[in-house]
Amino acid sequence: MGRDRPDENTLRAAVALACRAPSVHNTQPWRWELGEHSLHLYADRSRALPAIDPLGADLTISCGAALHHLRVGLAALGWRAVVHRLPNPAQPDHLAAIEFQPCEPNEAHVALAATIPNRRTDRRAFSSWTVPTGIIDQLVADARAEGVEAQEVLGRARDELLMAIATAAAAQEADPAYRAEIREWTGVYPGASAGVPATNIPAGSRQYGNLQMRELAAGELLQTDRLQLSQDAGSLIVLSTSSDDELSRLRAGEATSAVLLEATSAGLASCPLSQPLEVVETKDLVRDQVLGGSTCPQLVIRVGWAGFNADPLPATPRRPLADVLTRQERS
Repeated sequence: MGRDRPDENTLRAAVALACRAPSVHNTQPWRWELGEHSLHLYADRSRALPAIDPLGADLTISCGAALHHLRVGLAALGWRAVVHRLPNPAQPDHLAAIEFQPCEPNEAHVALAATIPNRRTDRRAFSSWTVPTGIIDQLVADARAEGVEAQEVLGRARDELLMAIATAAAAQEADPAYRAEIREWTGVYPGASAGVPATNIPAGSRQYGNLQMRELAAGELLQTDRLQLSQDAGSLIVLSTSSDDELSRLRAGEATSAVLLEATSAGLASCPLSQPLEVVETKDLVRDQVLGGSTCPQLVIRVGWAGFNADPLPATPRRPLADVLTRQERS
């Protein structure tokens, strides 16, 4: 490539960072194509979860998170991503075409990109320390900068959200197909390139105060203090959009990445919670009872301080770059 666009090594490095993005049960449902003058993001429907994610919303949000990770990585490498979202209506899996403009990386770009390898999904109980309002306000602002509404859920609205989470869990766990997908994608064997390993799943109870976390395969991750299970002071932030279409979900994924990276930079632990939005009835409940019917919920993000003396979380596996990045065939 010429001097007016990244060379191949730079793009490969940026895509490798993008693939560190969180995805539903670490399915990594994306693929990238390298064109002559651009980079292209596609949804990989072969990695869909029809029982867990029947509408494919989690899949698209996952791809949006990877797209934002790419933007962050490119900025740190001296390139601004010019993103054309859903560029081809005839190819619904073609989620983004990315072109490039040179830019001077600043300290903020580099610092944010440096958080990518350190971000983890922490499913453990958080400490009893509340997250300062100033940090929550910054997370909300970061989501809104991506064109997505965000709000911390408090008081009665939080009670309604917790009820929706528990109701969705009961509905899904009664479905044999759902249970089969959970078994397939969680508690994966050492050396797997996708899925959630047992080393990243808490052992024992996943009831943290009034919050019921999703039941996954048996885990090996110890909680630091059983008292934390009842004293967890994590905050719940709901991301929402004015519409509930593919573009809205892609944008919500980009906002998810922005919030999670900012939370990591602030020293917070974080965990996306999609379960209450995977069941139509509970998604409607969140929309009407938590958001007042004003916007469409896309994802819940739980943030808080990790437990005292909590062990560092291992990185979850990632697919080899050769499996997700190919050259675009010339017409």
